[in-house]
Amino acid sequence: MEVVSHFVNDSVEFYKWSLTIADKRVENWPMMSSPFPTLAISCLYLLFLWAGPRYMQDRQPYTLRKTLIVYNFSMVVLNFYIAKELLLGSRAAGYSYLCQPVNYSDDVNEVRIASALWWYYISKGVEFLDTVFFILRKKFNQVSFLHVYHHCTMFILWWIGIKWVPGGQSFFGATINSSIHVLMYGYYGLAALGPQMQKYLWWKKYLTIIQMIQFHVTIGHAGHSLYTGCPFPAWMQWALIGYAVTFIILFANFYYHAYRHKPASTHKGDKPVTNGVSTATNGHSKVEEVEDNGKRQKKGRAKRE
Repeated sequence: MEVVSHFVNDSVEFYKWSLTIADKRVENWPMMSSPFPTLAISCLYLLFLWAGPRYMQDRQPYTLRKTLIVYNFSMVVLNFYIAKELLLGSRAAGYSYLCQPVNYSDDVNEVRIASALWWYYISKGVEFLDTVFFILRKKFNQVSFLHVYHHCTMFILWWIGIKWVPGGQSFFGATINSSIHVLMYGYYGLAALGPQMQKYLWWKKYLTIIQMIQFHVTIGHAGHSLYTGCPFPAWMQWALIGYAVTFIILFANFYYHAYRHKPASTHKGDKPVTNGVSTATNGHSKVEEVEDNGKRQKKGRAKRE
């Protein structure tokens, strides 16, 4: 018990010290004065992961077709705005794509970049709705470890990023990721329109490939900064490398089972075991079959919106 007490006290003291080097510009921004709102939302997300399937167990799945269309295309707009702000702000500030330390000044372009990164952090909280929609539609198999791991960690880790390094090289990964999210949510929005869109969704496989390339680029970019001694916090660079490695492993496993692994045999007359128009991007393992637009249910009719 004494060991636990010492650990808690040391952690509190470390956090108090860390606040002395946090970015003063963001301390009064929404959600940024304390980690507790972010942790509370993340805990509620985990609670819903447990309670949601139990609530839906004896209920018919919701269709949510219109909701999904609005949600996915709204996420396209949000991520496009983030990518645009980061690109224009970094260009106006004369950022280097190889080594860019954090500028904590109130320069208009630096504040613009910090603001765009804050919206990026907020978008990770909004993405919890991906899981909520899965569970309400009773797509429990799509709430994979990769999916949950991504959603839980990104929201918390980006709070840390905005609190201490909302600028500099933080813009690099966020710009790439938000750009990919424009494509990803555009894909999901088109898929939600109905089976008539399937012929236009042949590029699903390449979303996963682009994501895997993104993680390798992140490792290379952070590694280059460490090798050249770039004056960007080394702890953040090492954290990015370690985090990207976990995603490479998880995405490689998904890619193998989704696109490379062939079932030993199929019963005559059965449809091939495929992922329909599925893809897994940025931690999402969404299997959007043509019939899954709310028109096929195992029992009875789906609940209407």
